[in-house]
Amino acid sequence: MMEARSNNLRLHFEVQGAGAPVLLVHGYPLSGRLWDDVATHLADDYRLIIPDLRGHGASEAAASATMEEQARDLMAVLDAADEQRPVVLVGMSMGGYVALAFCRLFRERVRGLVLVNSRAEADSLEAAEARRATAETVLERGAAGVSEVADSMVEKLFADSTNAVLRQEWRVRMAATDPVGMAAALRGMADRPDSTALLKELKVPMLMVGGEEDVITPAEGVRQMAEEVGAALEIIPGAGHMTPVERPAEVAEALREFLERVV
Repeated sequence: MMEARSNNLRLHFEVQGAGAPVLLVHGYPLSGRLWDDVATHLADDYRLIIPDLRGHGASEAAASATMEEQARDLMAVLDAADEQRPVVLVGMSMGGYVALAFCRLFRERVRGLVLVNSRAEADSLEAAEARRATAETVLERGAAGVSEVADSMVEKLFADSTNAVLRQEWRVRMAATDPVGMAAALRGMADRPDSTALLKELKVPMLMVGGEEDVITPAEGVRQMAEEVGAALEIIPGAGHMTPVERPAEVAEALREFLERVV
């Protein structure tokens, strides 16, 4: 276990392996454990830096968690890991939104970008308001509100074929999320800017990964995003929104092929 400090906020992260640096950023309301099985396929050849975002996993929560604040947290993690080289930045779902904010703030530190089950567009007005309403409910109801969010999300995160044990494992992890951290992340996602223009301007190699059965970030949208920016594309069969958990070997293979071209 390693720790970084970002504006006195305690952040947990892990480092595995050695080689070119790869920063793996999880989604909401998950943790760095999302990458456990992917990491087993890559740690022999790459230096994997795997944080828990603020308010998730073992990292401390804060009342605010904008994508920009979380991007600065990632820089604090890199500093604590004594990593000064440009990284290949891999962001899943909300982690992709944070990754795009990192690109906006620290473009010179990005060697390549991988978005997994993510998108560049901002929320619609309706989606943003729904996130803010959920945030208020979570703060009002505390742990019970977090548990309700976990129950509702577990039904949407996985492909139909995903086994019940894996679903329950992640339901328990989501239900352990700090209410303050969950609400802050929801508000941060609701307020995030549209990054479509940024993505088109980035002059780094890019890979887009989607799950064939993802109902949260549908594969067709991931495919269209890749086409618009000239990125490599990998759609994983039999996977929902939790592609790195549902199909870790396939995700690792796609990452390895990309990394071998980029680093």
